[in-house]
Amino acid sequence: MSGQSNDVIRCGICPKACRIPPGFSGECRVRMNLDGRLVAVTYARPCAVHVDPMEKKPLFHFCPGAAILSLGSAGCNLHCKHCQNADLSQGNPEDITAFALPPEEVPALAKKHGCGHVAYTYNEPLVNYEYVRDCCIAVRAAGLRNVLVTAGYIQAKPLAALLPHVDAANVDIKGFSEAFYREVCEASLSPVLASVLQMIEARVHVEITNLVIPTLNDSDDMLDGLFGWLAGHAGCEIPLHLSRFFPAFRMTHLPPTPLATLLRARERAQAAGLKHVYVGNAEVPDGDDTFCAGCGVRMVTRQRYVVTANRVKPDGGCPACGRPVYGVWS
Repeated sequence: MSGQSNDVIRCGICPKACRIPPGFSGECRVRMNLDGRLVAVTYARPCAVHVDPMEKKPLFHFCPGAAILSLGSAGCNLHCKHCQNADLSQGNPEDITAFALPPEEVPALAKKHGCGHVAYTYNEPLVNYEYVRDCCIAVRAAGLRNVLVTAGYIQAKPLAALLPHVDAANVDIKGFSEAFYREVCEASLSPVLASVLQMIEARVHVEITNLVIPTLNDSDDMLDGLFGWLAGHAGCEIPLHLSRFFPAFRMTHLPPTPLATLLRARERAQAAGLKHVYVGNAEVPDGDDTFCAGCGVRMVTRQRYVVTANRVKPDGGCPACGRPVYGVWS
């Protein structure tokens, strides 16, 4: 994952390809050059360990209602001004309380809490690449499933090595322009889109989240660009979660996303051909429910993160017309 010259190591995990001198870390604050070796200092040291509902990831077409053990650590390779978990993602690992949890202990902890799945989430899990990889291998060996909740900002080679051990992913596409990524996230868009396509090609279940931020990524042009790309490249069946922004971190000057903006975005996404469009962090009619793309029958009813009814057949078919529904339903 690295190349070395004059004691400086180039990290090969994300597109930033940080050149790291001895004793320093890359932009993520996690991957350090220690004695000529690139080491993730957060390895086996998660600072958040919780049991969540699957819907909180959010994943609506992957084992609805299941409990999932969720692990998060410090650090991120993006620096989003609107970060919702800045205490973890933008903090220094040495300043954040962490727990010892070796990969081989993760499956037993999941089973202890009745979880058949493990999520790597809260911060950007891919900066802690080796730990996530080793956990995924141990979890799969125990007959459980792995979920990534990620911004997808990773190079193709390490992602290819990880994906055979991953079952599902929610990828956060933060805005559909290079300028937005550069100015708001200190990153770039094209590697994220490439990661989405790579995941789909690897037959990982994929869902997309887009946090709709007033004045920054909520224009018709930017929204239509995202919706058109998803329909044309990822497929019309891919679930899309349009999420409401609330003031956070360095964007406390902006208001919450108006509900009318979210409803307009959902209408435009559906007009672009997307079949499963959800509205998160907001109470809007049918915002959390799953409908058949064929006959329109309501198949899954949710109250925020709680599934109150699931009528999808075990084989993934609509209960009314039998049309296959994209996802993993059992």
